[in-house]
Amino acid sequence: MAKYAPPFTLSNKTLTLVAKISESIGRLTVQQEQAKLLRLRKVNRMRTVQGSLAIEGSTLTQQQITAILDGKRIIAPPKEVQEAHNATNSYDALTQWQPTNPSNLLSAHLLMMTGLVNDAGMYRQEGVSVMSGEQVVQMAPQAERVPKLMAELLEWLESSDVHPLVASCVFHYEFEFIHRFQMATAE
Repeated sequence: MAKYAPPFTLSNKTLTLVAKISESIGRLTVQQEQAKLLRLRKVNRMRTVQGSLAIEGSTLTQQQITAILDGKRIIAPPKEVQEAHNATNSYDALTQWQPTNPSNLLSAHLLMMTGLVNDAGMYRQEGVSVMSGEQVVQMAPQAERVPKLMAELLEWLESSDVHPLVASCVFHYEFEFIHRFQMATAE
């Protein structure tokens, strides 16, 4: 144990100043952490948008997606720029949607497909099939059955006690099998 004790006294004024300095340091630390989280969220958002679009064949780079997120113009195919804007808007709206709500599904489709397909935000009104060359590989259910099939599938997902990983796989398979949306390009 140290034998030396420096000669000092703490007054109420000194304690008040120490408390103010500590509060300021605390606020600064929180601001710095929030700035780091904001940067991380922006990077994650850009990577999510870029990765999702790449799955669908987009050629936009991470730098181009970042520029779009920053509101800058880029040189790229207009369709891909529209897809990026739509994906960004959808990403921002995610917290407003309830995953098993059919109206929310249609709202998401509207936001994702605006300017890309003629009937964004609506279930398909025509028959569709999956082709492999000239051969029909799958006939999708009739268009008039789509709303009921989707309502049943979303209801199943909401009430299922199947493990979420298995439920998500089953849901995705059924979701794709129904071919709920038309894929005609907007003019």
